[in-house]
Order: sequence, then structure tokens, then C-alpha cells
Amino acid sequence: MSQLPIHDLLPQLAQACHSHNQVILQASPGTGKSTVVPLFLLQELAGCGRIIMLEPRRLAARNIALYLAQQLGEPVGQQVGYRVRGEQKTSNATRLEIVTEGILTRMLQQDPELSGVDLLIFDEFHERSLQADTALAFALESQAALRPDLKLLVMSATLDGLPLPQLLPDAMVLNCPGRSYPITYHYQPVNRQQPLVPQWGSVIVEAISNEQGSLLVFLPGAGEIDRLAEWLQPRLPDSIAVLRLHGRLPFVEQQRAILPCAAGQRKVVLATNVAETSLTIEGIQVVIDSGLERRSSFDLKSGVTRLETKQIAKASATQRAGRAGRLGPGVCYRLWSQEAQERLEEQAPAEILCSDLSSLLLEAALWGSTPEQLPLLDPPPAAALAAGRQLLQWLEVFDAQHKLTDKGHQLAALPCEPRLGHLLLGAQALEQQGYAELLAAACYLVALQEERVLGNDPVSVQLQRLSQSLRPAAQRWWQRLNGEGALPSCSVAQIDLLCALAWPDRIAKNSGELRYQLANGQRADLMFDHPCQGKEWLVAVSLQQTEQGLRIYTAEPLDIVLLQTMQPQLLRETTHLGWDSKAERVRAEKQACLGAIVLKRQPLTDLSAEQKTQCLLEGIRFHGLVCLPWNEESEQWLQRWRCAGDWLPELALPAADDVTLLASLEQWLLPHLDGLSRLDDLRRLSFLTILKGNVSWAQQQKLDELLPTHFTAPTGSRIPLRYAAGRAPVLAVRIQEMFGQRDTPKVAHGKIALQIELLSPAKRPLQITQDLVAFWQGAYNDVKKEGRGRYPKHFWPDDPLEAMPTKTVKRLMQKD
Repeated sequence: MSQLPIHDLLPQLAQACHSHNQVILQASPGTGKSTVVPLFLLQELAGCGRIIMLEPRRLAARNIALYLAQQLGEPVGQQVGYRVRGEQKTSNATRLEIVTEGILTRMLQQDPELSGVDLLIFDEFHERSLQADTALAFALESQAALRPDLKLLVMSATLDGLPLPQLLPDAMVLNCPGRSYPITYHYQPVNRQQPLVPQWGSVIVEAISNEQGSLLVFLPGAGEIDRLAEWLQPRLPDSIAVLRLHGRLPFVEQQRAILPCAAGQRKVVLATNVAETSLTIEGIQVVIDSGLERRSSFDLKSGVTRLETKQIAKASATQRAGRAGRLGPGVCYRLWSQEAQERLEEQAPAEILCSDLSSLLLEAALWGSTPEQLPLLDPPPAAALAAGRQLLQWLEVFDAQHKLTDKGHQLAALPCEPRLGHLLLGAQALEQQGYAELLAAACYLVALQEERVLGNDPVSVQLQRLSQSLRPAAQRWWQRLNGEGALPSCSVAQIDLLCALAWPDRIAKNSGELRYQLANGQRADLMFDHPCQGKEWLVAVSLQQTEQGLRIYTAEPLDIVLLQTMQPQLLRETTHLGWDSKAERVRAEKQACLGAIVLKRQPLTDLSAEQKTQCLLEGIRFHGLVCLPWNEESEQWLQRWRCAGDWLPELALPAADDVTLLASLEQWLLPHLDGLSRLDDLRRLSFLTILKGNVSWAQQQKLDELLPTHFTAPTGSRIPLRYAAGRAPVLAVRIQEMFGQRDTPKVAHGKIALQIELLSPAKRPLQITQDLVAFWQGAYNDVKKEGRGRYPKHFWPDDPLEAMPTKTVKRLMQKD
């Protein structure tokens, strides 16, 4: 093995692993961390337990295991083995195991002590997969509570923006700078409004003519790779091989792209971002980067995870370009502008911040925790957790208290997302009840979803078309769940029922032309001329949020009668108490519901007084607080209450905003509604007394003292103050009654100056001020001139600060 930068750091790494149970290794791409470190530690820790290394990608896991085994002169499965989804090559001799796809998480769930394992290596942690974050959180808790001797090594290409040292404060941090040859950059932006394949292809043809060595081309997905390969084949000489590289290819084809070319040949490797890290692709001197990648994005409103084509981050652009500088000076063609490069985000967001978190919730519950309690690098978004908990209740994985049900424990044992696990368990149960062929069809449907095959055709049509290609993946599920016999052919007779098992929240009823009401309360539209157009019931398997709203893409027409017969637990019978806004009265009915979809209504007429009162509360919530019997006195009391919340926190008054008051009607208003059933009845209430009941007697006294209802003018007049939340109280007073007043009156312990609205003798506004002295010394002169002309009988002194306040005209003042 040639000398790599990581070799110089190995003595320090050995010392760190002996003296610390937590080590962070920051090593740039190309340093050899993924290929040198595992074998070195296998020898350094000889005689100890097994080493488990987590790789985020299946392609990298297989190839790293193969490479390491070759270095030992052994086949994979001896000292070095691997486990990925649906495939395992290990033996009793295996001491170093490369795992991925949640397998480490499952190992921890099954044995939190990780018996026989002494070291966990988290490779390429900067990719921030949700599974890696989860596995590290579990490993940290296991280390803290059960295995203080367990060693953790976290390897990352960068620590920029990654708070690993904060999560592992006792870890030793080692740095290994990369050794990269200089790279020449060419920025050749493409027009993304035009077909991309010919533009990408033209750059590749140009680079082949101008540069030496083989090319690595980064593209967003397998579809683009296939189309570009077809475009290139007739345009390149036989000496240049066009090879594909992505995770869904057979292992042999992946190896062809990775291994060196035959003598005298060059290759063009068309790859997704699986080639960014871990893999070493031999002979690459030129990188052509489309600047695009597929990234999962979870839409909270629709509850849909979709793959979106997005611009890569700067960190990814740097790693991709670095592939050209491994062997010598290289060249990188970036198919965007240099200005666009400066605008790229620094790092792609961690999966935990933009993913469906139902799987995390399930794993955490099985672990005996919640995501909020786990030591995670990023706190999971509360809204995504709420959406995940709601989905798991739909799937009968969580009960109403968000605890795991018996079905939840069964589902957690299946290595797939919760929806598909619920589908498989439900099909298995129905098969045991005599519904033949459902389990086999469920296996095909899971395989279809795992392949992410999408389109407008109904699911049953897609399964009929693709069943042969899906058969190997479906066979694995069949063996796991059935355990014997060959997988039957795919029957689509009751695929709609299976779709309802996986997507019960997306059962949809037509509510007019292309519009559908979903069981989860959302509304969505079919596209015009959709194959399911006109169907009264369907299951919306694939949804997408657009500017026009939710759109249904893949769907399956649903036999609602069959669903009610075979899955009666989906239906709920409830008593609905509500408010008829048109009739302005109580509306009560018994409803048979499938989520938010009402299947049957039966009016209820014999309501108890308690039920009528509850309906009245719903009416108040519908109309808002405005429908309550307000008057000037109660309105001002509420405004003083709200002002005190801002200005006098020491009073510890409860919140008084509209949202809080409406949400807490049961506490403060319901006890006063006995015998009432209509909005008009509310006029009987002593509403000011009810409002005051929200605060204690002592708080009321303080409120009256510190935010008085009236101001006593120098003339003795008792003038009301007008309060409004967020503004200073207003004192509207005739100007003559404030003569001689130097200080602006204040409330709330002198913290809030009144806004004084100085009025004419006719009580029309003359001036507004919060600084009386400044007014007397300034603007008053103009007010005085106009006032003497308009109101000559009233007193307009030249020196208002020394004048006596008055409520009368000059003639009566002279008599006094």
C-alpha cells in the first residue's frame, strides 16, 4: 500500500485509542482514512473484540470491505466482512465488519451492550445521515450507562459547522490534512432551461479532446446517467468506455467503473454523489461536475418525502473536485458560474432537519426514549416530530400516549420504514385469516416502493408491468415473513386494500371534479386526464406540494365497501358537537368517520345541557371573542390586563391574548354558561365580573393601583384613560385644565408616560404629546394664537407653566 497522509498520523491515533474511549478524526478526502485506519486498528487492537465500521452508503460498504480483504489476501467474509440491506458476508472469523442502512442501530437495539464489540467507527460522518446520527446517539448512551470500555471513533472529512466536539467533549481530536495536487478549474455554466443532457455531453466531448486521463462526471441521479450514456455512446471512440456508477447497479457493474481501465484505454464514469467520498476510482484526472444532486425533502403539510434535484453545497463541490487531484495535477469543469459558486450554501442540511422522523420516533421508543432526550447533534424539529407521531398513531404503532403498541414492537423488527412495515404485517394477518395471495402482493408492493418507482399509472398497473424485475427484492421479503416456498406471482386483485394499509392517512374521497378530501384532513387534486379521474375513492400513494396546492400523482382506486369489511378498525364512530354558522345554532350528530372523511351522519336531537354548552363554546370559537357581550368597561379592563402583562411582569398575570382566551374558554367562561345554548343568550352574562375572575383579588387591586382607570386633573376633574395593548394610555383632556402642569403623568410605577391628547374648549384635538414641558415651551405659542381667535372667551395665558388651571371661561374666572 502506497504511503498516504494518514500513515503519518497512525502513531497518534494508536495512542488516542488506547488512552481515550472517544476519538474524533478529521481527515480530508484522499488521506486514506476509510482504507488504512480500519486495518491498522484491526492489528493495533489484536486480541480485543470486534470492530464495527458504519458506512453511510451500501456501495461504499461493499467496496471498502472488498478492498480491505484484498489487502489481507483473503476473500470477503473472513477477517473482514460486511452487512448491508438484504446481503451479508461474514463468518465466525470476522473481526472487522462494515455495516450500513441502519444495521448498527438494529444491533444496538438487539444488544445495547454490543457484546463482543470493542470499537465502533463512524466513517464519513460529515454526510449526516439520519441513521448515523441515531446510531451515534444510541452508542453514546450505551457507552455512558452500560459499556464504559466501548471505544468510539468518529471520522469526518470536515468539522466545519459540525459540533462534534460539543457532543463528545472528552474526545481527543486529531487532524489529518489532505495531500491533493493542484486543480485547474473551468466554469462553463449550462442553461438549465434547456435540455441538459446534450449540454453535459458537449462538455465531456470537449474535455476528452483537451485533457489526459479518465473522467469522472457527477450527475444527480440514475435517470440522467442512463440518458447521458446513451447520448455519449455513438459520439466517442471505442477506446473510451462509458461506465455507470450508482447504488442500484449490480455489484459487477459497480466494480467495472471503480477498477483501472485496460492498457491504452480511458473511461468516462457517470456517477451520482456516491462517488464523492470513500470510493477510490482509479485513473481519474478530470472531474466534470453538474453541480446537482438528489436530496430527500420532507414536506410537513403534505406528509410526503420526495427526492428533489438541488444545487450542491460548497463542501460537496470541494470534495467532487478533489477527485481530480489524487494522482497528479487535475482539471475540474464546473457547469455553473463562478458567481454562483460564491452563493452556494456551505454545507447541505443534515437529514434530521429535513426528513420524515417517524422512523426516528419508532427507534427511540424501542430504545426506551424520545428523540428530544437523545444526545443528537441537531435537535429534531418539533413540527416534524409531531407529524411523525401522528402518522405512527395512524399506523397503530403508537397509542394515544405515544407509547409503543404490540404492533409497534412487531413492526420495529422489520428493516423498513413504518408505512411498509405496517403493510407487511397487515397483509400477513389477513393471509392468516384466509385472504390468499395478499402477503405475496404486499412483498411486491414493498419492493416497488423501495425502488422508488413513480408515475401517474395506478399502483396495480405498475406492479403488473414491473413484477418480474421486482421479483428478487420481493422474494427477500417473502422469505423473511413466510419462511418457506417460492414467491407466488403478483396478484393485483386487492392492491387497493394493501395501499390503504400503508397509507391509511391518504385514503381519499372525491369532493368535486378533480378535488379529493384526504383522511388526514388535507385536500388534494388529481391532474387533468389522470388515470384515476372520476373514481369516487382512491388511495393517494404519491403526493407533491405545488404552488397550486397538493397534487396526487400515483394513486390506486379503492373499493370502500371491501375496506370497511376487511379493515373495520380504520373506522371511528364519534359524536360530533359543533356550531352551525349559518343557522347560528347547535349542530349535533353521530358520525361514522375514516379520519377526517365523514362516511355517514345521523342527527342527534336529545342533547344534554352539558353538550349544548360545549356546542356554544364551539360557536364562540368560530366567531371569535367579538361575539361576547363587550361594553366600554369590560373592553378597557381587558386592555389594562394586556398592558399589565407587558409593563408589570411582577404581577404574574395570565396571558390575555385572543388565542389564549379562546383556547381556555373551558376554564374561564364555561362555568358561567349553564342554561345557555344560543349566542343571543350571552347578553345575560355579567361579563366584566367573568373577566375579572381570571385574576386574583390581590392582582385586581394592584392593577387598579398601577394602571388606574381615571386621571385626576389639576382642576379636580376625573377623566377616563384609554388603554390599548402595545400603546401608551391616552388622556384626552381640555388644555385649560392642564395649565401649570409641568410633569407628564405616568403609570406602571412611573415607567409609562401618558399620551396626552390636549383638547380645545369644544373638545376637539389640538395637540398630542408625551412631554408637557416641551409643549408649553414650544408648540403652545402656535396653539395659543389660533385658540384666542377661535375661542376668545376662554383663557389662553402667555405663560402656561405659571397659569392656574381652569374649567371655566375668563368671565367666570374673574368672578372667582
